[in-house]
Amino acid sequence: MSDRSPSAATPENDPVSHDLFGALPDPQVQTPRPAEPRAIPGSRRAAREAGTAAPAASEESVAVHADRNDETHSTLEALFRHEAEPVAAPKRKKRRGCLVALLVVFVLVAGAAGGGLWAWNTYGDKISEVMGWGPSKDYEAGQATGDALVTIKKGDGGQQVSEALYDAGVTKTSGVFYDMLVKENIANTFYPGVYKMQRKMTAAAALKALNDPKNKMQNSAVLPEGLSVAETVARISQSVDVPLADLQAAVQNPADYGVSAPSLEGWLFPALYEFQPGATAKDVVSTLVQRTRDSLSAAGVPAADEQRVLTIASIIQREARAEGDFYKVSRVIQNRLDQGMKLQMDSTAQYGYGELHSGSASTSDAAQTDDNPWNTYVIDGLPKTPISNPGDKAIDAAMHPADGSWLYFVTVNLDSGETVFSTTYAEHEAAVKQWQDWCKANPDSGC
Repeated sequence: MSDRSPSAATPENDPVSHDLFGALPDPQVQTPRPAEPRAIPGSRRAAREAGTAAPAASEESVAVHADRNDETHSTLEALFRHEAEPVAAPKRKKRRGCLVALLVVFVLVAGAAGGGLWAWNTYGDKISEVMGWGPSKDYEAGQATGDALVTIKKGDGGQQVSEALYDAGVTKTSGVFYDMLVKENIANTFYPGVYKMQRKMTAAAALKALNDPKNKMQNSAVLPEGLSVAETVARISQSVDVPLADLQAAVQNPADYGVSAPSLEGWLFPALYEFQPGATAKDVVSTLVQRTRDSLSAAGVPAADEQRVLTIASIIQREARAEGDFYKVSRVIQNRLDQGMKLQMDSTAQYGYGELHSGSASTSDAAQTDDNPWNTYVIDGLPKTPISNPGDKAIDAAMHPADGSWLYFVTVNLDSGETVFSTTYAEHEAAVKQWQDWCKANPDSGC
């Protein structure tokens, strides 16, 4: 149960936390005596001499050194103020000129070193990229292994395909494929569909595989877990030769597929599909609904309990991050229902308000307080329908919740998915604080 507005939390109205899935100091300059070897300012010898106790000097010698140090500092100040410093005696002009030159060199070297360090700290990655330093953005030939499915949607260009390859684990970086197309001036036509490829391919090998007709699955679609009905039909239309309007019409009447529910939400099973040529929109939808029935049967769900289980499973699918947490989230839902508590699941509030895919893990105040039959911050019990299409794991978790007394949970690290489950409200508040601290430290993380 997620807490996206913890400031409003009370023991009676406790939040539930979900997560989908914050100058150089002036140098000490000393002019050496003529009889001694010269130590260039900034050299190791000069530094060593500056930190070593000198033997006692005569008053005349001390006066000369003091006079020369005063003149040196005056000259340096004049350089930085762009002021003219008159020379007291012609016989010392040459020596002062040499000293000024050395000081200028010292300032330039120090400035260059400091500026270089700043530039490297600020632009090191880009410098490495331009110069070709650092690790390669591409995999080496011969590393390809395993299987990967890449979906290319209608209208996708080189940049979108490059990102799809990276997301599927085919290429090493998100831009290497597109960079290759641009650098080598390759004009390639990408056809929508699902492609069977390998992981850890070079960009060149990936291009060759995409252009091999044997790798393209005909009339196919990959549907990930957690999509809504609207998202599902849109994704199918992007890679299957069936118009979107036909698919939208085909899902309007659940009774056409023997489903006794207000909608087909939760009934379009997420999986890889390859449809027969000439399949109609109803053929496609019927295939997805039947696959859902197969999963319900495998989990031992009674026919009379299908809608309830799918509703719980749909929440688990949207709330849990790690698969090991699916069964714990299921237990939290069951414990809260058994105790007559509101579920207060952010995913349901976001679904009912239309912001399930807003890009933020937090629920807006408007969504959390909106009075609709899916907002479990407002209603008692389960939402009106499922809120997404759950997979096998979520359905199994809905039927077999883990043992435990948890009533709360919050994902405290959106990158790793680490989730804290709590029994008491005080424990939950501490976990919410942990999540808030993480969000402050990671302001661009989607909190």
